[in-house]
Amino acid sequence: MMEDFNSETDSDYTSYWRDWFVSSRGNEYFCEIDEDYLTDRFNLTGLNTEVPYYQYALDLVTDVFDLDADDDLREQIEKSARHLYGLVHARYIVTTRGLAKMLEKYKKCDFGKCPRVICDGHPLLPMGQADLPNMTTVKLYCPKCEDIYNPKSSRHASIDGAYFGTSFHSILFQVYPALNPEKSLRRYEPRIYGFKVHAAAALARWQDNQRDELHYRLGEFDMSYRFIEESESEDDVEFDEGASEVRTERVTGDAASGRMDLGN
Repeated sequence: MMEDFNSETDSDYTSYWRDWFVSSRGNEYFCEIDEDYLTDRFNLTGLNTEVPYYQYALDLVTDVFDLDADDDLREQIEKSARHLYGLVHARYIVTTRGLAKMLEKYKKCDFGKCPRVICDGHPLLPMGQADLPNMTTVKLYCPKCEDIYNPKSSRHASIDGAYFGTSFHSILFQVYPALNPEKSLRRYEPRIYGFKVHAAAALARWQDNQRDELHYRLGEFDMSYRFIEESESEDDVEFDEGASEVRTERVTGDAASGRMDLGN
């Protein structure tokens, strides 16, 4: 809404629209898009058919808006400008400059921390579950537990997920692999008077078997992957046909036991 911008004149509004938009409450997930990126028509390819009042909205976002219009039209142009900025934002944050800006916000925990206790407050990243607008709202991805969560604030929960896209968080860790946290074996184990709950314990055994099987399969292809809690000595494992047969028998038996324990 135009009246949300606390300025005295329309010229002040158009001169600082991007600064105002990024700093507004509820828009903390967005970074400021560089002006040269917005003025390059190649970066805006196809958006003219998706945004009403496209040219006026672009003029407003790029601070060259100069139109004497009534309040209703201004409100429509403002809405279109927000939508246009969000769509361009999804493209910008996968560029080198955009990734650097989002990385800075990620390090400062501007997107919040993982609510999972075992993740120890690891920073989150915004992501969309669809690249097309008006399908899903933005979610928050935790790279440590590799799960997604709803934003706490209702202001953030109403943001379109397409403004961040489905690939941003994955590209970020491809470009900055050192930031990808180590995965942990730690998990909560429900107990009654100190004893593990039977069904949960059976599920935990099945998950452990699946993880061991993944280690074995990676070892066959000379690929190594170690969790935080695993010792260095576990890296040196030999794989031969005899061990494969024993391994297959053990996994099959444990899997059957797990199904029985779970009542399947």
